Amino acid sequence: MEKRYLSLFGILAMSMAILVTISNFLVQYPVNHFGLDKVLTYGAFSYPVTFLITDLANRSYGVKKARKIVYIGFFLGVLLTLFFSTNFEDFISIRIAIGSGTAFLVAQLLDVQVFDKLRKKVWYIAPLTSSFFGSSVDTILFFFISFYKTGVPWVTLAIGDFSVKLLISFIMLIPFRIFFNRIKDASAAQYIK
Repeated sequence: MEKRYLSLFGILAMSMAILVTISNFLVQYPVNHFGLDKVLTYGAFSYPVTFLITDLANRSYGVKKARKIVYIGFFLGVLLTLFFSTNFEDFISIRIAIGSGTAFLVAQLLDVQVFDKLRKKVWYIAPLTSSFFGSSVDTILFFFISFYKTGVPWVTLAIGDFSVKLLISFIMLIPFRIFFNRIKDASAAQYIK
């Protein structure tokens, strides 16, 4: 059991750090198709998956372990972002790193708390509600810190980003249910043996 715990915990923590890094890189690039360049960045498609990871950790291990996943993801994500996608000669790039770290930590910890309060409700209520609140806070903090008074159309980008986050939150309910059932089945099999 301990080996499975470490393995799943490690997978969730590394997945979190990698997704944060990828999202921080992709948020620098607007979607240049269908006139969406002032409304949407590519980071909007990858970042919402971090809430799936937090929710799976919370459902599987509880609040304390979910927070550890957030802290590990925060630490590694910020380090990797600074190393791979921060141009220290570009002030906006530095603001993106600061905005990302701040928004991530606050939003993910909020997600953990909201999820925990709703965990005994119907299975989809906790991940959907916690992702909604986490995404709201993340979007506001990230875009304000990163782009306020820079000339970047941050309000329209934030609205587009948030809209995609909501859509992906709904879509992520499918893998959440599948992964959670597999984790639950694996845990039950451990106790039967």
